[in-house]
Amino acid sequence: MGKNDINAFLGAGTVYRGHLVFQGSVRIDGEFEGDVESEGTLVVGREAKVTGTICVGTLVLSGSVNGTVRASEKIILSKEARMVGIIQAPSMAMEEGAVLKGKVNMDGDGDSSEDLPLKCESHE
Repeated sequence: MGKNDINAFLGAGTVYRGHLVFQGSVRIDGEFEGDVESEGTLVVGREAKVTGTICVGTLVLSGSVNGTVRASEKIILSKEARMVGIIQAPSMAMEEGAVLKGKVNMDGDGDSSEDLPLKCESHE
């Protein structure tokens, strides 16, 4: 994904708290605490720290996420990634060196998650 493919950029050295809803692709390189919702792609940069609930189409993680993630398409954990929490996605790729501590559900249909607390809502 090239820099020109990103719709919004939350830069390094900044701290955001709240609820982020977007279309397309967003990259976070700072700190974010709260909820993220989109059918698009969330890119979490190598120095980024995200805490909360993430519900997206695709998550590309190079930084740190602590919370619950549900991706309707896929999750990609790069070698620098650190994920602590609950993951649900039909597809996941994990590079050697990535850290994953928690629970993973890869049923594919996304509907058999009675034990997972996250329900994605559409904000269209």
